[in-house]
Amino acid sequence: MDLKRTHNIGMLNASSKGQKVIVGGWVEDLRELGKLTFLTVRDVTGVAQIVVVGEDNIKQVKDLNRQSVIRITGTVQDTKSRDFTFEIKSEKIEILSRAVHPLPIDPIGRLESNIDNRLNARALDLRNQRTLSIFKIRHHALQSIRKTLVDLGFIEVNTPKIIGSASEGGANLFSLKYFDKQAYLAQSPQLYKEQLTVGLERVFEIASFYRAEKSHTVRHLTEFTSVDIEADFMDYLDVAEVLETIVANVFEHIEKNCETEQKILEIDVKRPKTPFERITYKQAIEELGREGISLEYGDDLLDSHLRKLGEIHSGFYFLIDWPMKLKPFYIHEKDDDPLLSKSFDLQYGYLELSSGGRRLHDPNKIRARLTEQGLDPSQFEDHLRAFDWGMPPHSGWGLGLDRLMSVLTRIDNVREVVLYPRDPERLFP
Repeated sequence: MDLKRTHNIGMLNASSKGQKVIVGGWVEDLRELGKLTFLTVRDVTGVAQIVVVGEDNIKQVKDLNRQSVIRITGTVQDTKSRDFTFEIKSEKIEILSRAVHPLPIDPIGRLESNIDNRLNARALDLRNQRTLSIFKIRHHALQSIRKTLVDLGFIEVNTPKIIGSASEGGANLFSLKYFDKQAYLAQSPQLYKEQLTVGLERVFEIASFYRAEKSHTVRHLTEFTSVDIEADFMDYLDVAEVLETIVANVFEHIEKNCETEQKILEIDVKRPKTPFERITYKQAIEELGREGISLEYGDDLLDSHLRKLGEIHSGFYFLIDWPMKLKPFYIHEKDDDPLLSKSFDLQYGYLELSSGGRRLHDPNKIRARLTEQGLDPSQFEDHLRAFDWGMPPHSGWGLGLDRLMSVLTRIDNVREVVLYPRDPERLFP
């Protein structure tokens, strides 16, 4: 059986009149109007009206279920339809796969389905134009991120996801047996990407990571996609500028290349103004105090505090210069105040998108910080060995791609922007 198509539907338009084409896709609608039968056929690029002619073809499609997959050979011609700029007069119709009804969801969207039913039938849900638009935008966002980083001299890497010790000394790790050894699923590439600056200097990774948190919110997942960078000879505000450039470029790329998807989602994506506002931790505490929220200096900012800050600072902004005691062992102190860290979080309103900073590159300081935080330096010796080989000063960050997608698409529930999300309850499909 020949499966080739000469065109995707999105390649055709009114100027294609007279062309003989072979297209394929799934049947969205079937209408019998007297002696004529019309099919609406869609592929991932667009939709077309098919005029079914010929007794054999009409008989073949008479009882065809919607969402069945067909291949059409025919000629592009003018149409009287108000919904299409052209139509295809069929010469040959081949039924490649029949959809078995009832389907678990209606992908056209005439009948609404809740998020759980849609996730249970995610592959079929992608035929819904709203869902498809989300993942086309995600594809473009990833393209933009990679291009920006490559243009800035970063090298893409892949680090292990099965690790032998806690990557950041934190809790909430998934543990598993690795033959006769104890292993964990990585919650971050942090230690690996630091080591890689020894030879590759500037690295980035886009990959899945895992956090065993029983969080039941619209912004937490147990498996999430993270964009991570590490760069030598860059301080914390230098890599913050890289992050700012990446985010602005993503919005600009979507603005220019995803007009159809924006219309379907009813959003209007615009490149945000740069530079993003920078607010120190101290300023944030003072602003919250003026709003009647009393915090001691050194207290962490809870979700309720960030929501209040998000009301004051809409859009993107950096929270910088956090107290050292609130940051991981590998974060560098400020030169003029050792109680403050060279660190930042990127916020969009209340939502934290990224965390980063300057890293310690002196192994003796790292060992001291590990001890201060109640961690055993001997558990990190494999990592610390690389610091004796000439570790350059370096900085980096991790960006939650799924949360960035929520901001881009203005969809609050992060499960909507992930193909097969994993949360404490969802392990299938």
